[in-house]
Amino acid sequence: MSVARMLGYAGLIPFIVLSISSWLAPPLGAESTDLLVLYAAIILSFMGAVHWGAALVNDGQHSGALYTASVIPALVAWLAVLTAPPIALTLLLVSFIMLYRHDRRVNHQLGFAAWYLPLRKQLTVVVSICLLITLTASLTMPVSTG
Repeated sequence: MSVARMLGYAGLIPFIVLSISSWLAPPLGAESTDLLVLYAAIILSFMGAVHWGAALVNDGQHSGALYTASVIPALVAWLAVLTAPPIALTLLLVSFIMLYRHDRRVNHQLGFAAWYLPLRKQLTVVVSICLLITLTASLTMPVSTG
């Protein structure tokens, strides 16, 4: 197994643990949700940075679009951190899916490694499920009053 694949799968551990923990009674569930939003925002920013690197390598006619695509995930992540958990989780969920779709769209132009998109798909599916689980918890669990 490649280092990239191992690191990608290891990066799922906080998503899985925190999404399960989001169902714990307050305040632990809410704290887990907040931590997941922060972690997801960091990872979304990291995933966007792939496009910055691609723009550096492929500096040419499409580099402006690539630089823009690299910054948008970080801005969305920042916005998510500033909003209430249901909004943040929804925003992050949609963003991870849209970024994966964008990666698929620009794959031929950028020439990602052959393993990249299949790995991204697997990781995006698990991340999406974890965000949905946590979103459901945030909408159904009682709020801590103290």
